[in-house]
Amino acid sequence: MINSKQRAQLRSIGESYDPIFFIGKLGITDEIINQLENAINARELIKLGVQEACEYTAREAADIIAPKLGADVVAVIGRKFVLWRRSKDPKKRVIELG
Repeated sequence: MINSKQRAQLRSIGESYDPIFFIGKLGITDEIINQLENAINARELIKLGVQEACEYTAREAADIIAPKLGADVVAVIGRKFVLWRRSKDPKKRVIELG
């Protein structure tokens, strides 16, 4: 769990990121979860988008995906959201939280 200061730090970093995945009309599938697992392991902080054809809002998608990845929802803005999970491998940690 992250505190408000850490969330603000991560949100600031995430603003400059482009979404790496978009959730579309197929919804949230096991395949997407597997790909997101790989992405969050490599990056720690990922930004995702929700297309108009998707049955979920960005908040709903974030609330479904985050627990499956064991991640924290950092921000939800419009049709985009940012997730963070500390890397399990200390050598792969990219972001140091204050």
